[in-house]
Amino acid sequence: MPVGVAGCAAATRPTDQHLLTWPVPGEHSCRKERKSLGSKMTSREPKTSLQNAYPSAKKLLLKVEEEGEMEDYCTPGAFELERLFWKGSPQYTHVNEVWPQLYIGDEATALDRYGLQKAGFTHVLNAAHGRWNVDTGPDYYRDMAIEYHGVEADDLPSFDLSVFFYPAAAFIDAALRYDQNKILVHCAMGRSRSATLVLAYLMIHRSMTLVDAIQQVAKNRCVLPNRGFLKQLRELDKQLVQQRRQAQHGEDGEKAGDKEM
Repeated sequence: MPVGVAGCAAATRPTDQHLLTWPVPGEHSCRKERKSLGSKMTSREPKTSLQNAYPSAKKLLLKVEEEGEMEDYCTPGAFELERLFWKGSPQYTHVNEVWPQLYIGDEATALDRYGLQKAGFTHVLNAAHGRWNVDTGPDYYRDMAIEYHGVEADDLPSFDLSVFFYPAAAFIDAALRYDQNKILVHCAMGRSRSATLVLAYLMIHRSMTLVDAIQQVAKNRCVLPNRGFLKQLRELDKQLVQQRRQAQHGEDGEKAGDKEM
């Protein structure tokens, strides 16, 4: 369950160069891991357009009319979404900026109090909060200008992370309202739980489709939510797309009524 808040004083933002000094896993990349998991992708595989990347999604792409309406979109299946992740950044480091002022990192990043302070982080969202996970919490950062939010989540396909989508997204959104803030969203490895919550934030507060959100994150960091989390993100995507379509139709109806008057 979400936990409380530790001090929220503004922190001075140094340069991001310090982030590069944190230890990087030696010669590790997602591309190597994909091969070990049986992926048929190779470094010589030709780049594929979005249209070709989703053979079973007939209505995947948005058709945007002149007035900017998103006319048609179909949430792709889990396998097609995984292909998007595979085509993202192959490098896997401890922490990466995936959106302005928004970073995804791992346990080592979260435990490095000096590194967090040096880099100017003001907020931490722990997607693996708890005694048997990454056991930090408000007390761990009590003497730092960091606001903490914890989510007790297991990286299991059967775990319902969707109940935390909106509270976590609200915490991230509140942090990013001020330019001087910088937020770290982490779990144990910074690949599944934390990435899922960041994707949900981009969908809820940045009006991105799931496809857009995955592309934004995956081009900056090697991530791959488990199949259960992908299913939950797909459901969120469908709900948000439906809401936006209804809102658009309502606006169109009002415009039509104004013209008739």
